[in-house]
Amino acid sequence: MLRPFTEVDVFTATPYCGNALAVVLDGEGLTAEEMQRFAAWTNLAETTFLLPPTTPEADYRVRIFTASAELPFAGHPTLGTCHAWLEAGGAPRDADEIVQECAAGPVRVRRTGDGLAFQAPPLVRSGPVEEPLLDRIAGALGIRRADIVDAEWADNGPGWVAVLLADADAVLALRPGLVPCKVGVAGPHPEGSPHAFEVRAFTHAHGSTIEDPVTGSLNASMAQWLLRTGRAAAPYVASQGTVLGRSGRVRISTDEQGAVWVGGSVVTCVSGRVAL
Repeated sequence: MLRPFTEVDVFTATPYCGNALAVVLDGEGLTAEEMQRFAAWTNLAETTFLLPPTTPEADYRVRIFTASAELPFAGHPTLGTCHAWLEAGGAPRDADEIVQECAAGPVRVRRTGDGLAFQAPPLVRSGPVEEPLLDRIAGALGIRRADIVDAEWADNGPGWVAVLLADADAVLALRPGLVPCKVGVAGPHPEGSPHAFEVRAFTHAHGSTIEDPVTGSLNASMAQWLLRTGRAAAPYVASQGTVLGRSGRVRISTDEQGAVWVGGSVVTCVSGRVAL
């Protein structure tokens, strides 16, 4: 069966400078095994499948797959899938807000002047990082433990440990070895710069460290930490992907209730049909 398909670039207004996402616009009738096999074949960080919602509040349902597993939630697939759904003619119940259904529950997405933004999900783990683990993280990053200005668990599902360095240059200079867990690193740019922080995200798989180009879940949890501790003030823009030749831009804002929103531009790069 030929199904409508698109590939989008998330957290960028310039094609091929953000984080790519594959979207199958009609996933009805596919088994989880078929979805997983196709996600492995695309060889992208994530592939999503659009389905009819099963709850009255949702506008659509999405299943999110990496090359090896299904995820309950992820940031750049949320923005990318919502963009693809709207571009394909999706009509939300509320003109100002779209509700996405995923395994983690409903996720609110808003239209903004700079694209789309999702409400950051609550953290499932926060607080201090164990010193032995911090020592291992510092070693893996190739820095001294004293170079870590602050660190905290900032886990909204994937398992992120957030690390703050003195400045953006220190973040850009990192050449990590094998990280012991998912590590997000941030450092402030000089005052007056267009971007408040430089962010990098490191994960490990098959005995090697992988750097993610632009990471919605990490920026969401890191923003909650930085804002709560007074190290950042909203709104701000984070830059990510620089070392990889990308120019990801993640826009962080808060609403009247203090909720954190994570936004960015999305552009469509490929449109067509896929045999599934």
